[in-house]
Amino acid sequence: MSVVSQVILNADDELRYPTSGELKAIEDFLKTGDQRMRIAETLAENEKKIVDQASKELWRRRPDYIAPGGNAFGQRQRALCIRDYGWYLRLVTYGILDGDKEPIESIGLIGVREMYNALDVPVPGMAEAIRCLKEASLGLLSDEDAAEAAPYFDYIIQAMS
Repeated sequence: MSVVSQVILNADDELRYPTSGELKAIEDFLKTGDQRMRIAETLAENEKKIVDQASKELWRRRPDYIAPGGNAFGQRQRALCIRDYGWYLRLVTYGILDGDKEPIESIGLIGVREMYNALDVPVPGMAEAIRCLKEASLGLLSDEDAAEAAPYFDYIIQAMS
């Protein structure tokens, strides 16, 4: 939940106006709005490029995934993997826009390990795929924007590790 929503909910729960500290937190959040929008726009506009680069890197690191018997063997299985990579990239943009990891948690991580285990998808492989997405994404951003975006990828990687 964004800092703005959280401040409002906290103040309302306590039947009070936001404190000066809470207002300062909102001010700081709003100051980073242009940066968060720029990062999200860059990632969205380059989704195909990022996903293609990340999947090629993953297959290079783990050719067993696309070999016969691997989880990404065959056109259909590989397409499903690539679809998931795009989905995770979109989740990262949600977190960046919100300035919080909560959207990533509530939309994308609750039950993810259980789902992949049930589908016999190696969770460590998904964590490696997110690392590849991170590398491909951060390479398109300035150092300052990359530093802002990196923790959102790391949050997903940690959840899958």
